Amino acid sequence: MLCAFGEPQWAVTGDTFALGCAFPPAIVHHDAFAANPDARNPDYESPLGIYEAGCRLANVLLSWGHDEYMYLVARDYLPEPALYMIRYHSFYPGHTAHAYEALLDDHDREMFEWVREFNRYDLYTKRDEPADVPALEAYYRELIAGYFPETVRW
Repeated sequence: MLCAFGEPQWAVTGDTFALGCAFPPAIVHHDAFAANPDARNPDYESPLGIYEAGCRLANVLLSWGHDEYMYLVARDYLPEPALYMIRYHSFYPGHTAHAYEALLDDHDREMFEWVREFNRYDLYTKRDEPADVPALEAYYRELIAGYFPETVRW
């Protein structure tokens, strides 16, 4: 949305990451975490931090972003693979760098296959010129109507 107000794409998106455990070097701009008090909290200094091995991502608190917002809106309407794609597509340290492997269970690993497939179409597909909304509107309205009710429960 901020791109509509002149902000470049790189300024309005970013990787999501787990909270309550060590910040792995795989997070973009990892050096910025040096100023974060959590980086010096002894409870968070290990790869597991406050979590147990294999606890599953559903039990891990992630940084807030557009992914989590849309997941909360869509969670009652879309199938699980779609929800994983939405919720974790910016979780690059997890699904690409495998930085949180100790927190995952087999179900997370299976669902990450969907996330990686989605990223083939999402990553670096942004354009500088705005989309032709009138040309795309009918297609997307029909697609959305196939999954969402007329009124979405917030």
